[in-house]
Amino acid sequence: MDPRTERTRYLTRPEGRIAYDVTGTGPTVVCVPGMGELRSSYRFLAPALTEAGYRVVAMDLRGHGDSDAFFSSYDDVAAGSDVVALLEEERAPAVVVGNSMGAGAAVLAAADAPERVAGLVLIGPFVRQVPVGKTMELMFRVAMMRPWVRAAWLAWYPRLFPGRRPDDFEDHRDRIRDSLRKPGHSKAFVATTRTSHAPAEARMQEVRVPTLVVMGTDDPDFPDAAAEARLVADRLHGDVLMVQGAGHYPQAEYPEVVSPAVIDFLARVFAG
Repeated sequence: MDPRTERTRYLTRPEGRIAYDVTGTGPTVVCVPGMGELRSSYRFLAPALTEAGYRVVAMDLRGHGDSDAFFSSYDDVAAGSDVVALLEEERAPAVVVGNSMGAGAAVLAAADAPERVAGLVLIGPFVRQVPVGKTMELMFRVAMMRPWVRAAWLAWYPRLFPGRRPDDFEDHRDRIRDSLRKPGHSKAFVATTRTSHAPAEARMQEVRVPTLVVMGTDDPDFPDAAAEARLVADRLHGDVLMVQGAGHYPQAEYPEVVSPAVIDFLARVFAG
């Protein structure tokens, strides 16, 4: 089989399975999506990394995509433990790319298994409890409740792309809708929205690997995206890439900006 061909595999965990795709050969890069997203959120970055000579492992979160929805926990800590288990399965040090809450999982994995994490790329990272107004928090809590959570998320999702939407945006959103329709997935998604990022923030001081923070200048999930990027990078002694006009998924909005920057970062990490 051509090593560049996508192969879906399943990681067995104590309460269910985690779906992940493997493409390419070379040093390993593990990609972790955010809440409400799928592993295909890396559909532009993964081929670029594969072409550059990397083995890309893109996973689904618990209760998302092709992963099971039988778990008792869906928070950052649980996702971080899945990343560590996947790294152990791969048996090679890897750079972990985490988007949104996937960034919190990546930080926790780096703290829990420093020998397996060679570097971090944190995109639109939720690695701490970002201060928001009480009214906004309450509105979000109400919106992210059953039975209207699916409709609320799909209505909010386009706002996370204030810049240039990918040509396949509608098809990708349909895949997210199909995922949420699977048995147990809407319930799992609601549980995921209630995660706290405090555990990731508490462990940031333990992380000692090269880090690249990627943030869209217009990310609506943060009151001040540039300030948040600087704060996270400072705590992790990392670098910052601000993507002009991008929202919460710059790797999908502006892959021609993000992919080369990530490839350059990977080259430096694996060379060093």
